[in-house]
Amino acid sequence: MSGHSTATTAKVGNNPFLRAIAGLSTLAGWISAAMIVLAVAITCQMIFVRFVLNGSTIWQTEAVIYLMVAATLIGLPYVQRLRGHVNVDLVPLSLPMGARKVLAIFTLSLSIAIVAVMLWYGYDYWHFAWARGWTSDTVWAVRLWIPYLALPVGFGLLLLQLAADLIAVITGVDAPFGLEDS
Repeated sequence: MSGHSTATTAKVGNNPFLRAIAGLSTLAGWISAAMIVLAVAITCQMIFVRFVLNGSTIWQTEAVIYLMVAATLIGLPYVQRLRGHVNVDLVPLSLPMGARKVLAIFTLSLSIAIVAVMLWYGYDYWHFAWARGWTSDTVWAVRLWIPYLALPVGFGLLLLQLAADLIAVITGVDAPFGLEDS
């Protein structure tokens, strides 16, 4: 049985860059939540149209799918700021603070590199859809650059939040992995 982690929301101190990124991440979280609420409302409207009015629905299913995927991607930086992603802290908890800091810098740097690659390809995919005028193969025929925009935006904001987390650890504003020395 393991103990409860003491990790909390990422600290920003008086650093204006960290505060700005925290604000962007929080805004992304609110936008993500609004997208989920909108998806639920559209789903309710779709059920009403189908089963009460006995009508057909054209755009609702596709819109809900795009909104939920976009909410997931755009919500990534907010969840990172709250340290809400799946976290196994057995190794960091067992390390002294110096080694914990080295591990945090390594894992944040590796995460930044991976997310940067995903941002690059996400942007490339979005731009390809935009430049070629791709549309979905449905009756609604939505221009695909619109839902694909969530890829570079979500990964770009996550990259900024990871960079802020790295800066906070390096400068001592925040503890590695949010775990204070006990």
